[in-house]
Amino acid sequence: MRPRKFTISATICLQAALALAQASSYLGFDRNDYPGDANLKALRQTFSYSGYWLNNPPGEKTNTWTGHRAAVESAGFGFLVLFNGRVYAELKSVANATKVGNSDAQAAAAAARREGFPAHTVIFLDQEQGGRMLPEQKAYLYAWVDAVTAAGFRAGIYCSGIAAKDDGNVVTAEDIRANAAGRDITYWVTNDACPPAPGCAFPVNPPAHPPSPAQSGVRFAEVWQFAQSPRRKDVAAHCSNYSRDGNCYPPGISAAQKLQVDVNAAMSPDPSNGRSH
Repeated sequence: MRPRKFTISATICLQAALALAQASSYLGFDRNDYPGDANLKALRQTFSYSGYWLNNPPGEKTNTWTGHRAAVESAGFGFLVLFNGRVYAELKSVANATKVGNSDAQAAAAAARREGFPAHTVIFLDQEQGGRMLPEQKAYLYAWVDAVTAAGFRAGIYCSGIAAKDDGNVVTAEDIRANAAGRDITYWVTNDACPPAPGCAFPVNPPAHPPSPAQSGVRFAEVWQFAQSPRRKDVAAHCSNYSRDGNCYPPGISAAQKLQVDVNAAMSPDPSNGRSH
């Protein structure tokens, strides 16, 4: 007797793959200001990893994360290590952008060493501007990536995963990757539009799991920021589960503290591989 042939539909296979990816996804947070040693234990009840700035976050004059890496790791967190990059207006020319990219990478590597991050930690360059990257921006980004890699770390980029409607529907992450000439870059994308984002939600393991980064719409993303504080009215208008003031507040923290967070999903509990052990 001939063996029976069984056919599994492509839809079922896709659903199974998404379920498996989601089951191995981990929840994390990031914010510009250090949340304070006293809040780490409560935050760890919800989150597996934390953002960690190496220089002044966007719009800030100081970096309050400096010197707290050991406390964050001791509380059980993995890391998303961040370096605030340059905006287009600061770059001036391709030649200058390349020079600045190199110097910023050296500053990022030096700061990572001072903070005690081990070799091969992924440092994410914060690329705030979206749409298609201009020549100066590309020169800066790739010079930074090359110099960070040469310094013994791994390069990542935090960037938009949303199609820029005013720029030919270009997705910044896809544009950067398409022009990266084979460079090894880890992508952390932001897409806080509902859907695909779940909004200000805190699914934990178990019983629920955070969404897979691939569900962000960028299939190669390894980290997905799906909620921002405050809620961006132009992007996240259909998200209905933020607080009344538009921020996203984690469970277990007194509301009086107003400790708002951005929320992320990643394929690892330590996306930057920044633990010392």
